[in-house]
Amino acid sequence: MKRSLDTIALVVTGLVALYFAALRRPVLTWGADVEEAERTLPGDSLLSDADGGSTRAITISAEPSAVWPWLAQMGPRPRGGVYTYDWIENLLGLDIHTVDHVLTEYQHPEVGDEIALGSNTMRIELVDPERTLVFRSGDGNWLWSFNLVPQDGSTRLISRNRYRLPTLAAKLGILPMEPASLVMERKMLLGVKQRAERLAAEVGA
Repeated sequence: MKRSLDTIALVVTGLVALYFAALRRPVLTWGADVEEAERTLPGDSLLSDADGGSTRAITISAEPSAVWPWLAQMGPRPRGGVYTYDWIENLLGLDIHTVDHVLTEYQHPEVGDEIALGSNTMRIELVDPERTLVFRSGDGNWLWSFNLVPQDGSTRLISRNRYRLPTLAAKLGILPMEPASLVMERKMLLGVKQRAERLAAEVGA
């Protein structure tokens, strides 16, 4: 029994070491180049003492005006969803129902607007239409920002998470959460890309 536990401990230690040595940075910076990952973005100062975070990005073949509507309406029903895997979100009781059309009634987010995500509440802290949208959790420990950077007819969508880990449980729990968040955020970025490019094509036509 002891030998089995020792073997398990060695395997777990090895996997954790491998993750930190080779996998963690790609997980936390999927799609982002070095400059984007290290750049100071609008909203960062709202959580200046963050313990960690991620910066992920994607190129969208559309102007920011076709990307912004999908960010502006994000949130649980009756808002537009978060463009990930609804069934996973709803296992957590978030009442997410992603839509494929623009909801005109949610196109003008304002500072102070609150969006409930289960037991958590995200408050909009910064709005610069077609450029920046920043959310902060009710407990102040999580900051989520979206920045749109135009590039010759396309847009770089940069999603940044910054978080504070006030307890030991939070510090330990973040490790499995990092790869899990990549699965969800990659799907979200691809979902926004697909919808924005289709919207741009429809407007162009």
